[in-house]
Amino acid sequence: MSANTLRKGSPVSNGDFDPTKPIYLMSYPKIVLLYPTFIASIICGFIALFLEDAANPTQSTLALSFMAILGVNLVVLAFDFPRTTSLTLFFCIVAFVFGFILLMRQFPDLLPAVSSFFNSLKPHANSTFYFLFAGVLGIIYLCVFFTVRMDYWEIRSNELLHHHGFLSNLERYSAPNLRISKEIDDIFEYLLMRSGRLIIHPSSEPRAFVLDNVPFIDGKEARITKMLSALQVTVRQEGPPLPPSNPKS
Repeated sequence: MSANTLRKGSPVSNGDFDPTKPIYLMSYPKIVLLYPTFIASIICGFIALFLEDAANPTQSTLALSFMAILGVNLVVLAFDFPRTTSLTLFFCIVAFVFGFILLMRQFPDLLPAVSSFFNSLKPHANSTFYFLFAGVLGIIYLCVFFTVRMDYWEIRSNELLHHHGFLSNLERYSAPNLRISKEIDDIFEYLLMRSGRLIIHPSSEPRAFVLDNVPFIDGKEARITKMLSALQVTVRQEGPPLPPSNPKS
């Protein structure tokens, strides 16, 4: 493909990628990883709404299920699982705990003290509790939605822009020779939101900018790489072609 095609901004042949279209990067706080609990609270709220009898044993099972989802989600939020082995270990521990609880319920005479403790766990929560929990998380998510749009990065074909502040302050950096690095520090973050860490190294800056928890990081990193590659081709072929050398002269 010629450099003129790239300079005019027409789409490249690889898919629908357009090197002139800006790429937006937003770093989200880790609380967005609680969305499984948010969804579970809404589902549990509707189920509890139809189970009007508080003495219904399903209410206790529903509350225990919600607490299990919340507990696992909080563990994901609190710790990093950088390797597949740590992820496997986590699932093994979770499977062991739930298997042990099920064993104590099925065979109460095996360990009577432990079985009696698990049998005494009969929490109850009405639909109001679940909906309030979902409402609080929903309000936090709305605040996060507006906050991240006050601090984000924009990558164009010739410059890197940093928008931040309530009045949208702007910082500009040169895009040529821009280097980026992608890191997947937490397997759970990647599984839940396809997110990871993106490190940006502008050529005109001695420091690097680190963006944590960038959603759909694979696609954005691929688009940035294509944009920088198209920019390098344009820069390298900007001048007129050199005349062929004459070996007889």
